[in-house]
Amino acid sequence: MKNSMGEKWVLAVAGGIALGIGLLVGSSPVAFYASSEIELGHSASLLSEIRAPAMVLIVFGLAMLAAVGVPKIRAAVLVAAAMLYLSYGIGRLISLAMDGMPHSNLLVAMALEVGVGLLCAFAYWRHVKPA
Repeated sequence: MKNSMGEKWVLAVAGGIALGIGLLVGSSPVAFYASSEIELGHSASLLSEIRAPAMVLIVFGLAMLAAVGVPKIRAAVLVAAAMLYLSYGIGRLISLAMDGMPHSNLLVAMALEVGVGLLCAFAYWRHVKPA
């Protein structure tokens, strides 16, 4: 029997985080990044490059939240969520190795991304493993 309550919980948390971060970055990127001591300035091109992945987070977050109530899409969305979070986390790990220590907020983000990504991957594995 599948643990749909666990899957729903993982997707609700992952979706809420992605949607929240996407909305914060999309609506106020300068202030959001300033909290990690990153100065964006007011370049329209740079802000466009920042807001584009924010929209990706919003769309994926909405898909994760939708999958809480739509079992037919749950497996696919769990895979997508795992890929999204793990790609961010692994990207930060690579940057840590290549570029050095970032602000502590970004280390927390990295830990959350890897943790949530692994939770999504585990939930997917539990979803598809034979009984």
